[in-house]
Amino acid sequence: MTYNLSTEEENKEIARRYKDLLKGAYQTFTDADKKEIRKAFDLSVEAHSSQRRKTGEPYIYHPIAVAKIVAYEIGLDTTSIVAALLHDVVEDTEYTIEDIERLFGENVARIVNGLTKISHLKKDQDASVQAENFRKMLLTLNDDVRVILIKIADRLHNMQTMDAMPHEKQVKISSETLYIYAPLAHRLGLYNIKTELENLGLKYTEPEVYSDIAKKITQSKEEQNKYIESFSNIISDTLDKEGFKYYIKGRRKSIYSIRKKMLSQGVTYDEIYDKFAIRIIYKSTLKNEKFDAWKIYSIVTDHFIPNPSRLRDWISQPKSTGYESLHITVMGPKGKWVEVQIRSERMNEIAEKGYAAHYRYKNKNERESGLDDWLNKIKETLENSDSNAVDFVEDFKLNLYSKEIYVFTPNGDLKALPKHASALDFAFAIHTQVGMTCRGAKVNGKLKPISHELFSGDQVEIITSKSQKPNIGWLDFVVTARARTRIKSALKEGQKKIAEEGKEILARKLRHLKINLNEKVVNDLVTHFKLKTSLDLFYRMGNGSIDNNQLKEFISKRNNAFVNFFKNRIKRSSSNPDFIEKDEIVDKYDSLVFGKEEERLDYKMSQCCNPIPGDKVFGFITINDGIKVHKQDCPNAISLQANYAYRIMSAKWIDSSKQEFKAILKIYGADHVGMVNEITQVISRNMSVNIHSLNISGNDGIFEGKITVSVVNQSQLQKLSDSIKKIEGIETVERIYKH
Repeated sequence: MTYNLSTEEENKEIARRYKDLLKGAYQTFTDADKKEIRKAFDLSVEAHSSQRRKTGEPYIYHPIAVAKIVAYEIGLDTTSIVAALLHDVVEDTEYTIEDIERLFGENVARIVNGLTKISHLKKDQDASVQAENFRKMLLTLNDDVRVILIKIADRLHNMQTMDAMPHEKQVKISSETLYIYAPLAHRLGLYNIKTELENLGLKYTEPEVYSDIAKKITQSKEEQNKYIESFSNIISDTLDKEGFKYYIKGRRKSIYSIRKKMLSQGVTYDEIYDKFAIRIIYKSTLKNEKFDAWKIYSIVTDHFIPNPSRLRDWISQPKSTGYESLHITVMGPKGKWVEVQIRSERMNEIAEKGYAAHYRYKNKNERESGLDDWLNKIKETLENSDSNAVDFVEDFKLNLYSKEIYVFTPNGDLKALPKHASALDFAFAIHTQVGMTCRGAKVNGKLKPISHELFSGDQVEIITSKSQKPNIGWLDFVVTARARTRIKSALKEGQKKIAEEGKEILARKLRHLKINLNEKVVNDLVTHFKLKTSLDLFYRMGNGSIDNNQLKEFISKRNNAFVNFFKNRIKRSSSNPDFIEKDEIVDKYDSLVFGKEEERLDYKMSQCCNPIPGDKVFGFITINDGIKVHKQDCPNAISLQANYAYRIMSAKWIDSSKQEFKAILKIYGADHVGMVNEITQVISRNMSVNIHSLNISGNDGIFEGKITVSVVNQSQLQKLSDSIKKIEGIETVERIYKH
């Protein structure tokens, strides 16, 4: 559709849209508010006067539309509406942040500055650059969450008006929207916006699928309306007799969620039975609304048989987004299962508009503290955000769409955690230090390991130990972003300490070999050992995975001029020969381990998917060819796992210098008082090694025992054996391979 309004018509349309913004706003404005919004509107009109959108429309339509979404859909305050009207002014016109601060104050300037910073991020397709952009955007939450809320409104309007853009740009923007903006809107409780972002995202990424589902929904609309009417007719009389003021309406599943269900369940559109739900929305007071919800539940289940396994009570315990509703699935008219959602007008408003609606029902002071609570929940995810950008975004996304379970503390307080959370996730949810020293948990009074999966209703008491410290294996069973970032941060700190010791060890060993430790030598060593950073090198020296023989081999190669010449040629051809990152340890996947015990076994790579180190993989025990390793997303994976589950082995890539292995030492010698204490002190004080079990028995002055410990490698085990041998009375220390 071509745009062809005259200047006079345009000005009338701009004035109409501005009035619509004030009329549709969620808040009630004082005269001072209206004056401030008018000032921002006038400045925005003047600043953008020469700009046009791709459609040919005046650019000012966009800031007004974003401000309207902020005011009406999200329900934010005057400051946010002013910032939304001005959100593109600094980026696109001559005005500066200083001008905005002078005219509108520090708060508005801070928000506009945050939005300008996001707009200036490079729009690169490369995953790591894109992830870095998302990370910077998410970190603006720490400055002011309104930046993100306005950015979501900005993205929604851009998605709504994207028809004039070239196809490749539509796909890129839609993919970004589905990847980060829709999950973010979901986490912030903006249900309506999240649904629209998802639907629009699908419209541009899979247009044929979108239009096909949309057409089928339109065709079945009349049938759905008749069904809702027949349902309403059955219960209306009873609801009326009980004096309820209510209305009943249908809520269709969104196009995006229908598509998602078709994919996840491998079904067609017609095979999805819960394409819509029936919603009963009733008027009530805050005091009576819970009682009224259960009364309506009772009326519905008097008329229709409920499915007891499908009751969802989010009234007694709302979701962490503030969502409250009572969901039941009943056998409705014509023998069809139908979901019925029972909620008050207040609950319905919160479900659709999120935070702003939630705090509209509280007094001003409660509203302020409520906003703080809400922000703190989101900010938790962003703490310790110095991790790799892709990991950071993936970890953050972990908590965006996750379904929740509700777990009790020993005192009866309730904690919301994502589904599949472990006892260790719960420990980190209580406090970082509790997580760091978590040794086990009592779940419903029974002792469980830290990897134990929790379920709604569990009561959990965490057991801590000062000697406990995080290890890399913890990352295999934690699901919360908070726990993952804390563990990664602690591991990195631990690795840095070992790396500092390793640097000293390396300098000392090189001195013996008549070589000074300098940047050139470090670069050569990193290249020789196929590592990525100097910290990697020092870390491996510190934990003993690079030994004297390997160093001597490096020296002999280094002294060979011919090899050196070619090595330099190769180094020169690499993209960045002289730069070694100083602050990042990367995983060097060099070994595969299988099963719960993480054993090293012989294997072959399968040809169908050609896994490479670092891929998510599993082992498949063949009849004639030993263990074959497949990628988890291998085309044959589903059929192998479905038909031969008993021949599947879990497998994962590890960096053998970081992985801990269990080893059993047999010790023998002359007994004396305090022997056990001396042994345990030597192990924990000198080696920082974890003891799993210690079994010592004495007989007439002679003792023998077995110690099971976790070690990084053979070199560390050898050092441990040597240290134990120095204890008075110890005769022999040898490694054994069976209990």
